[in-house]
Amino acid sequence: MREKDVVRCRTENGIARLELNRPDCLNAMNRQLLRQLLAALDWAAADDAAQAVLLTGNGRAFSAGADIRYLNRASAAEVRELARLAVAATEKIENLGKPVLAAINGDALGGGLEIAEACMLRLAAPHARFGHPEVKIGAVAGFGGTTRLPRLIGKGRAAELLLTGRLIDADEACRLGLINRVAAAESLLAESEALLREVMAQSPSAVRLSWEAIHRGLSLSEAESARLGADYFGLVAQTEDFRIGTKAFLEKALPRFKGR
Repeated sequence: MREKDVVRCRTENGIARLELNRPDCLNAMNRQLLRQLLAALDWAAADDAAQAVLLTGNGRAFSAGADIRYLNRASAAEVRELARLAVAATEKIENLGKPVLAAINGDALGGGLEIAEACMLRLAAPHARFGHPEVKIGAVAGFGGTTRLPRLIGKGRAAELLLTGRLIDADEACRLGLINRVAAAESLLAESEALLREVMAQSPSAVRLSWEAIHRGLSLSEAESARLGADYFGLVAQTEDFRIGTKAFLEKALPRFKGR
C-alpha cells in the first residue's frame, strides 16, 4: 500500500480492504481513482487469501461522487468515458465472486452512492448522508443509480430521490432499505468485518450462487427467477460443502466447510 495510491489495498485476516483515498476532495471520483479501483478489484478477486472485500473511504466521506471540477471542463465524450469506467467498476463489484461490503464512513453521494449500491451489503455511520444530487447540476445518475436504486428501494421512492436530488440521513436510508444497518462511527469497521465473517462462515459456493440468484433473478420474470434458483440448488448439490452441511445438520453439529 503506497501513500500516493488513490485506492489503497491490503488483505488482513481473510478480508481484502479497499480504501478510496482522495480525502482532500471527499474521495471524489476521477479517471485515476476509477482505474485504480478496477485494478484493486481484480487484485482482490485473484487473491486466494481474500475471501471477502470491505470497501470504505478515507477521511470524512465514503465518496462525494464524481469530481465536479473535472466534469465542468470535460467534453461530453470525456464525461461518457468517466461514466463507462464507473459502470465497469460497479459491474465488477457485483460479479466479483466474493462478498463485497461497503462500510460507509461518511457521505455517499452521486457516483459514490452508486459504488455502494453495487455492493452486496452496506453498513453506515450515523452521520453519513445519502443521495443522488445529479439533477441539481443538470446531470443524470449515470454510474448505475437509475438502475440499482429502484431495485433497492422501489421505483416510486427512487424516483423521488433521483428527480429532486434530496439527501437523506442514515436512519432514513436504513428504513428505505438502502443500507442494511447503521453502526456507530467508532465501531463501523468492526461491525462491517463481523457481518462479513458471518457470510464467510458459510459455504463459498452457496454464498456465490445465492448472490447470483438474487442479482440475476431481478431481471427475470418471477417464474424464470424461481427456476434459476432451482437450477442453482441442483448445482450447489454437486459440491462437497453441500454434503458436509447436510450431514452436519443431521448430526446436530456445526459444519466445517471446505470451499469445494
